[in-house]
Amino acid sequence: MARLFGVGVGPGDPELMTVKARRVIASSDVIAYFAARASRGNGFGVIESLLTSDHEVIRFTYPLTTEAVAHADYEETIARFYDACAATLAVALTAGRDVAVVCEGDPFFYGSYMYIHQRLATRFATEVVPGVTSFSAAAAAAGRPLVALNETLSVISGVLAPDELRRALAGADAAVIMKVGRNLAAVRAAVKESGRADGALYVERASLEDERIMALLETDDVDAPYFSLVLVPGVRVATR
Repeated sequence: MARLFGVGVGPGDPELMTVKARRVIASSDVIAYFAARASRGNGFGVIESLLTSDHEVIRFTYPLTTEAVAHADYEETIARFYDACAATLAVALTAGRDVAVVCEGDPFFYGSYMYIHQRLATRFATEVVPGVTSFSAAAAAAGRPLVALNETLSVISGVLAPDELRRALAGADAAVIMKVGRNLAAVRAAVKESGRADGALYVERASLEDERIMALLETDDVDAPYFSLVLVPGVRVATR
């Protein structure tokens, strides 16, 4: 029986891809990946050197990325997109071909693969290959542990409304704020109001050649890309 794989390929540095991810990609018949219209695809860039003429490669281009659209319109458009992607992959799986869907970072951590999984896991055999997350790579690159002893780590979306973001930070020992991008100013303001800005770090494109790390308070002139995040280490980390 053909198998559907969700393959986490890590944060960007090909050397941070797991041995299993490499093996699954090498042995799969079909390799699928997601990319924005103006991008070659970050996940594709990680695995491109592993591809051979034996692979069928399918690119899925997002219909929307950071465009300003009504929430309901976005949800409907993106749902139709994932329906179409799943239908395409179902054809290959029904024909007995193994399919590996490449996902930057980890497939089940804000990964596009999860939406394919939801649509196909009840029909086909599936396996998820976990990957190194972007915030793990960011903390490693910055040389900053995130939590110590009995502290808890909160993962917060940077697209939350300012009030929601402030409430989430208020209850966090330590935090990772994902999906910063054009929300950097609002994120910076919320972290300042939480009283945690002094130790907070801004990281973009962790593990890549153009990686950048700086204090959050120094980002006033930064045009943050989508692949950026903010680390707010726990208080106990600094005292160990």
